[in-house]
Amino acid sequence: MANIKSAKKRILVIEKKTLRNKMIKTKIKTLVKKVEAAIVAGDKEAANSALTVAISEIGKATSKGIFHKNTAARKVSRLTKAVNAMN
Repeated sequence: MANIKSAKKRILVIEKKTLRNKMIKTKIKTLVKKVEAAIVAGDKEAANSALTVAISEIGKATSKGIFHKNTAARKVSRLTKAVNAMN
């Protein structure tokens, strides 16, 4: 355990940030699963709407620094490619 006051504060701040990052990453994983489930079900309309929501959330996470921009681009690209393959 840290003895210095600033180090103790950093530990608390890091815990908060880690929790926030974990929550957002979990949310994005859920949204991706919804898109994939709609693809498997063959529901184009649901897949497109779920894709729009997923892309939006991935973009927000990228702007907050949770995902690297290339990681976000890769995720969006793969999802979009899968949805477009349905059509």
